[in-house]
Amino acid sequence: MKETNDTMMQYFEWYLPNDCNLWNEASKIGPTLKKLGINSIWLPPCFKSAGGINDTGYGIYDLYDMGEFDQKGTIRTKYGTKDEYLNTIKSLQKYNIKVLADVVLNHRLGADEKQDIFACRVNPNNRIEATEDYKTISAWTKFDFAGRNNTYSDFKLNWSHFSGIDYDAKTDENAIYRFYGKHWSDDVDKELGNFDYLMGCDVDFNNLDVVDNLFSWGQWFIDQTNVDGFRLDAVKHIRSSFYKRWLHDLKNYIKRPIYTVGEYFSVHTDALTNYLDKNDEIDALFDVPLHDNFKIASESSGNYDMRKIFDNTLVNIRPSNAVTFVDNHDTEPGQSLESWVKDWFKPLAYTMILLRESGTPCVFFGDYYGIPFLNISPLKDFLNILLLARKFLAYGEQIDYLDDPNIIGWVRMGDYYHQDSGMAVILSDAEGGSKQMNVGKNLANSILYDCTGNIKETVYVDNDGNGIFYVNGGSVSVWIKKDNMYNL
Repeated sequence: MKETNDTMMQYFEWYLPNDCNLWNEASKIGPTLKKLGINSIWLPPCFKSAGGINDTGYGIYDLYDMGEFDQKGTIRTKYGTKDEYLNTIKSLQKYNIKVLADVVLNHRLGADEKQDIFACRVNPNNRIEATEDYKTISAWTKFDFAGRNNTYSDFKLNWSHFSGIDYDAKTDENAIYRFYGKHWSDDVDKELGNFDYLMGCDVDFNNLDVVDNLFSWGQWFIDQTNVDGFRLDAVKHIRSSFYKRWLHDLKNYIKRPIYTVGEYFSVHTDALTNYLDKNDEIDALFDVPLHDNFKIASESSGNYDMRKIFDNTLVNIRPSNAVTFVDNHDTEPGQSLESWVKDWFKPLAYTMILLRESGTPCVFFGDYYGIPFLNISPLKDFLNILLLARKFLAYGEQIDYLDDPNIIGWVRMGDYYHQDSGMAVILSDAEGGSKQMNVGKNLANSILYDCTGNIKETVYVDNDGNGIFYVNGGSVSVWIKKDNMYNL
């Protein structure tokens, strides 16, 4: 018996103002999240980054500076100070909301000094192919962290701790260079030949000093923050054996469970399952293939075969290892992984992650609150309805009616433990219509209404649980018991 459904929120988006106030705002939302049934929250990276208060947090400069030292022109990060971050974690945990820290270990940016390094240029479309002989380049690879002055750690970084870089200051050329005596890790995604290199100074996970320091840093970070888990950035670019050992040792150190979800941005389900097979210390990966299906469907003008919307997705193959999502900060318009789900399809997509049995859904800040920078309106009111329906009613056996190329549906039969639970869900990516579905004995002989408000009429369910449920074109309807005590 599931007491309550797990639901995650990503509490940031790329274009937030650099007012250093996100931690303070997040510290106050515990009561609201608890009411909506959101029991875990993914916060953005808290570390000092190359762009100072203008950096979203992925241009990592110093992992030991969480907004405490005067570095990169600021003490605060884009989101606030270290003390505010720690206060936010405690404030959210008071409401039994698990806090996931965004950990970015793949690369560093914003070095303090240049170094002359022997390196060769590689083919950006096939990184295992060198395109010229070794030569001396000038690279920003020396990190002294002078503003921190050895507080917490005296470990410094230089070219030997990296395997490559994407800029030669000597010739002012942007290209991918692999350092002499270094090789890309083998146990990474095979896209572009070898996808070890992503950006900036590529951390060398074959360097024992680097690995040992990251183990020490992990223990320090847990001691400082007491977070409940991690969102691990760019895991496809880091050898899987590193995180397997890092997480194993960290769990042994803290003697309590921690939840980890990795960002392996690939539409190929076999790549995701292969990674999960190699690293059983990671609990889940984001279901990028499902997100991709949503994007394609949203661009298909009603010509997508909705019967196949869950085909070749992680939630379909490994439901217990899938964190489902519609969009995130990387898929926003203007970003490197832009793959935005069109606005008209968002209600359908969120219904498909929030009201189904499998997967842990993640609600995106930019969808919930809107993105003013891009003139994107919030879906807050609609998502609140779905979130409450998930919290109180989305229980019991799921029966799918994925039997039409445009109009699909499913029912949740409800259970004994959640009063009036159960529902019938129907959606269409084209014209409206109806579908007969059986909701089971829990909702038999009752009147159901569409809690989304899209259909105003009610539906009577007969003694056997049969009813005919309606949906408007390009829309979704969620049918629940008329006299439901939660008044959704």
